[in-house]
Amino acid sequence: MHDPLPIPQHPGPIDGRIRPPGSKSITNRALVCAALARGESRLTGVLDSQDTRVMVDGLGRLGIGVEVDWERGEARVRGSSGAIPAEAATLDCAASGTTMRFLAAVCALGHGTYRLDGTARMRQRPIGDLLAALRELGIDAVAESPGDCPPVTIRSRGLPGGTAAVRGSTSSQFASGLALAAPCTANGMTLEFTGTLVSLPYLDMTRRVMASFGGRCDATSHDRWLIHSGGYEARDYEIEPDASAASYFAAAAAITGGAVRIDGLSRRSMQGDVGFCDALEQMGCTVSWDEGDADGRGNGVTVAGRAARGIDIDMNAISDTVPTLAVVALFASSPTTIRNVAHIRDKETDRIGDLVTELRRLGGRVDEHPDGLVITPVPLSGASVRTYDDHRMAMSLSLAGLVVPGVSIRDPGCVGKTFPGYWRHLGELAGFGATWPTST
Repeated sequence: MHDPLPIPQHPGPIDGRIRPPGSKSITNRALVCAALARGESRLTGVLDSQDTRVMVDGLGRLGIGVEVDWERGEARVRGSSGAIPAEAATLDCAASGTTMRFLAAVCALGHGTYRLDGTARMRQRPIGDLLAALRELGIDAVAESPGDCPPVTIRSRGLPGGTAAVRGSTSSQFASGLALAAPCTANGMTLEFTGTLVSLPYLDMTRRVMASFGGRCDATSHDRWLIHSGGYEARDYEIEPDASAASYFAAAAAITGGAVRIDGLSRRSMQGDVGFCDALEQMGCTVSWDEGDADGRGNGVTVAGRAARGIDIDMNAISDTVPTLAVVALFASSPTTIRNVAHIRDKETDRIGDLVTELRRLGGRVDEHPDGLVITPVPLSGASVRTYDDHRMAMSLSLAGLVVPGVSIRDPGCVGKTFPGYWRHLGELAGFGATWPTST
């Protein structure tokens, strides 16, 4: 693949149909629940990506039996009945935040010493709020980099449960990691959330996946969860398509004034990022939902028409789609304000500051704020944009090239973190030809 990768300008509206691969967020939660369950689980719709492969590798190093057919999207997981077979392990979490946060909590169930590390960027992503909660539960949990960042060492003689306060202003994954481990404790766990929780739909996703495997979690109030002991039971589990991945194809329709149907998603989805379609509807697109039958067969959503007007929107609940909406906003007729997403500065890159830089590289008029940005539509020009080793930056910024000639994406391979087939899917939807992107 060329680096930088030129994005062919599309001659008109993009019309088509697509089913994105399985959800990364659901895949990694289901893998953890299945790994801790009693019996063997079969997962279908498993996403093949760097993040999910890293999770599988980490579980394997902890002594969990996981066999994955990546081509078929199927996994068989021999559950450990809530135990951690390995007494020592070193886990390379690479750039996967879910793996780092979830497995740090899972390691606390073990009896031994476990070290989790990752990329240079991972060593800049704070994890102190999770470690503080683990220490409150009696676990020796230490971060080795400045600012309470990885590498992380967990020394444990088992996790009995109890009550812990966890801050959620940086990432909901801290609470999710603790919750995923909690049913396997002898006494259960009460989680008390402090501060302003971000990305709330992901916490609901965690509860719903846990429940599918028999985990019992009661939200006794908006800031308190009671998680019962009793563990998980193995099951066959189907993973729905990734709503975050779907956002790029919905945006392609909104930018070009086309119509794209995304199969496999509905308003009943456990993924909050289906709310991205609501944002496009506010901007002027027509959004049609098909709920399918009682089992979800035949469901989907169609986004049609151009996102013609700017909006003022709080994107805290759908923050992974901020870069995508920002690119759509470049082509509206009035300014768009994105608010309440300060926490995305601690993602794979600073998704506010670095996004502003690259939108301006395209000629965009963008104002940066501590918790968001304002995009005012102006004439744009082609440029080779940086991606900062961030999959979402690459996929989002590529959409500008559908309309603006001369756009290219540096380090296009970084999409492999969550969506290795993105360029092929985009090329098929846009009709770029079978040889793109390898020979563009």
